[in-house]
Amino acid sequence: MEKLNHKKLKRLLRSITLSILVGVLSGGISVLFLRSLNWATQTREAHKQVIWLLPIAGLLIGWIYSKFGEHLSRGNNLIIEEVQTPRDIIPFKLAPLIFLTTIVSHLFGASTGREGAVVQLGATLSDRVSKLFNVQIHERKNLLAAGASAAFGSALGAPWAGVLFGLEFIDVDKLHLFAILECLVASFSAYLTTSLLKYSHTQYSLPETAPFQMSIVCYVVIAGIIFGLAARLFILTTKQFNKIQTRLFEYPPYKAFFGGLILAVLFNIKGMSQFSGLGIATIQKAFTEISNFSQPFFKLFFSALSISSGFKGGEFMPLVYIGTTLGSALSLIIPISIKLLAALGFVAVFAGAANTPIACSIMAIELFGPTIAPYAFFCCFTSYLISGKMGIYESQRFTKGKNQKFFSTISFVQRIFINKKVKKT
Repeated sequence: MEKLNHKKLKRLLRSITLSILVGVLSGGISVLFLRSLNWATQTREAHKQVIWLLPIAGLLIGWIYSKFGEHLSRGNNLIIEEVQTPRDIIPFKLAPLIFLTTIVSHLFGASTGREGAVVQLGATLSDRVSKLFNVQIHERKNLLAAGASAAFGSALGAPWAGVLFGLEFIDVDKLHLFAILECLVASFSAYLTTSLLKYSHTQYSLPETAPFQMSIVCYVVIAGIIFGLAARLFILTTKQFNKIQTRLFEYPPYKAFFGGLILAVLFNIKGMSQFSGLGIATIQKAFTEISNFSQPFFKLFFSALSISSGFKGGEFMPLVYIGTTLGSALSLIIPISIKLLAALGFVAVFAGAANTPIACSIMAIELFGPTIAPYAFFCCFTSYLISGKMGIYESQRFTKGKNQKFFSTISFVQRIFINKKVKKT
């Protein structure tokens, strides 16, 4: 018995130690990457004419991936597949490839994100740790999920959301807590690392939330339906653009070149350059000034074209931009405060597109305060249910109906909170 307990303790300490290492590495690379991305954005803003070089940047990115590993362009899908069915260690070259190509994409104005790239960086580094310490298959799966958790949480400044994202984006129907310890330790280690390195995360306005009311929940569900449809439109548009471009150009670098050429021309039309890059200033502005309904749709078009052409960075920030500006615009017709609708759009469109409603609900609480919790939960799950059996991550598994996760989550929350109240009385 003592030997058995000793082995368990040894395994536990090993998991914690490796998870801390994964968290520190992920947090460090996140800071380096985000600061590099800030430099790229500032450089582009100071020299707007560089947007004309976007087709050359696309040609370069396409050539790099076709030369050094076309399968690596699958990005987060590759990570999901390795967690689901472990085969090979993720090649370390994915890290410098995604780092470099994302910086190049943003330097020349592609309408892509950053968190998707950070997740790939974190997972790649965690797989290096797995190889270095010769871990078993189940340990490797756990560390891959932990790397994704650490990177996502540290990039956003939302470690609890990071914990759940690393688990939730693997499978759609149910939240599997197979690596909860590793994800928890890694995500908070990464967050602490970014704090020690004095990286300042983007700040957003806190929504003004009234006491919980069912009438507001009804409006929130309506907004969630619209956010889910926006997520679905983004996914379908990106897939359709990719089909058309693949049919026209068999050689990937040509696809990126011509996609970049179209983007460069359109971005130079008056007023269109605001849809290049991350668009963080527009996202922040949407919390206090009502957005135009054209903004989320233009961003959707430009982001879908950028991503389908092969530009790197991911979908998170484009979906946040779409959701926040759409929520802000909806305040004209839905009787809820602009800040609350913008905050709900911030998390709900991504929840629907990435099939991660629980992580996004937690993200809302971390970024906007605990009073948003019930509204975020209903809005994110509504968006998730409406977006259908599709997502930005093609490798996610769909085995049961999406409503299975909703009811299992309700049951879980009920067991924790309602049963506690019963015991107290």
